[in-house]
Amino acid sequence: MPSDQGVTRPPLAVAPVTAVAGLLAVVMVATSGAYGYHRDELYFRLLGQQPAWGYVDQPPATPLLARLTTELFGDHLWALRLPGALILAGTTVLTALLAREFGGGRGAQTLAAIGTGTTFPLIFGHALFTASLDMVVTAAVLLCVARALLRDDRWWVAVGWLTGLGLYNKFLIVLPLLAIGAGLLLVGPRRVLASRWLWAGVVLALMLGAPNLTYQATHEWPQFAMAQAIEENKGDESRVLFVPLQLALLGMFAVPIWIAGLVRLLRDPALRSARALGVAYPVICVLVLVQGGQPYYSLGLVLLLFAAGCEPTLRWAAGRGRRALLAGALVVNAVMSAVVALPVLPVKTLADTFVPHINQATSDQIGWPEYVAQIASVVDGLPAAERERAVIITANYGEAGALDRYGDRYDLPPVRSGHNELWYRGRPADDADVAVIVGFDGGPRLSRAFASCVVARDLDNGVDIPNEEQELDVRVCRDPRRPWVELWPEFRHYD
Repeated sequence: MPSDQGVTRPPLAVAPVTAVAGLLAVVMVATSGAYGYHRDELYFRLLGQQPAWGYVDQPPATPLLARLTTELFGDHLWALRLPGALILAGTTVLTALLAREFGGGRGAQTLAAIGTGTTFPLIFGHALFTASLDMVVTAAVLLCVARALLRDDRWWVAVGWLTGLGLYNKFLIVLPLLAIGAGLLLVGPRRVLASRWLWAGVVLALMLGAPNLTYQATHEWPQFAMAQAIEENKGDESRVLFVPLQLALLGMFAVPIWIAGLVRLLRDPALRSARALGVAYPVICVLVLVQGGQPYYSLGLVLLLFAAGCEPTLRWAAGRGRRALLAGALVVNAVMSAVVALPVLPVKTLADTFVPHINQATSDQIGWPEYVAQIASVVDGLPAAERERAVIITANYGEAGALDRYGDRYDLPPVRSGHNELWYRGRPADDADVAVIVGFDGGPRLSRAFASCVVARDLDNGVDIPNEEQELDVRVCRDPRRPWVELWPEFRHYD
């Protein structure tokens, strides 16, 4: 049954939208190698070497994509980041299509496309994260939801199809849909909840996602354990930063536009059948705050609100003075977003700026070759007999991934980690009685595990960038107190 068609859909602004999408993709490719791998990219590259239906901390899509880029183009940073450029371009087009769905003409569609060239979309387009794929899939899902509510409820089948595929990347694709469902219950139209097409979409999503859901069910639902670990480790910080980061998702100067979109969805009679999309934003905010999730989980709905706000913004800026004000704000927003999100500043001067302190993704791209060389120097300092019985144990997957990527330059012993999926890749060999420990403090875990531990050196990226590895100890621990089959469970941790 077709939905209420209260707003006309203008022609697609092909040329300007394509130009913006192409420009953003070019910028992503041009800046792809300026710093280095992000810790998550090193992890995905490592996971992709052993493809699986799922991992304890995530579904398989992003590691498989990392493996695909290696198979097609070789083991290069620019290749690993090529999908991010295409993802950002795709999100640009989809956001413009959302503006068109809400009645936005050529100018509104162009403005909506420009909105994706802002802070968090640039971060997710620059590097390969699970949030990168999630961004474009969520945009596609929300476009289909808007069409189902505004035009034809058969689009719910497309929503189900995309959601089922999205489950192979992150279960978070369900979060905005739950928020929209709550919106439908609160403000309607409630008849949508009885639509056979909507329930056909639900069934299709479950069918397509069944293998991934089966993996979770047969592995004791590790995603729930991961969610609990994230809430315990980062929940309080995420709640404190939630409101500031909502304002920073698209940049401060974009906030009035997506607020205008929120007001429009709630008040415009022509969009009455889509009011649930406006209500969904505060609902998802509550859900994220309650579960202690990451503030960027609302990005998809914020982009939707931005798209809805483009048409009224352009009407407001009809006069020459306001048009100049809008153009100036967009330029400043773009420059600020690029500085924060992209590697446009020289590495040697980066520590003297605010960027490493507000964008952890930038800090986590610095220093990996240096860290690996320093760990290798500790290994080289061991007596020859000890090197033959040694193992390297890292505290997190970034360190393990960096050793895998750069370790072939050195004669290193096996690398093991208890972090997330890597714990399942195997424990140290039974005869490994010397461990080079990276990233652990000198707490009781090491004293319980080894007869002796000494600090060999500190890690230093050489440019004073604050990240998880900077100034961490590298220890040499000897003589495990128990067999590794008993010790290894103590090194397992989720975060």
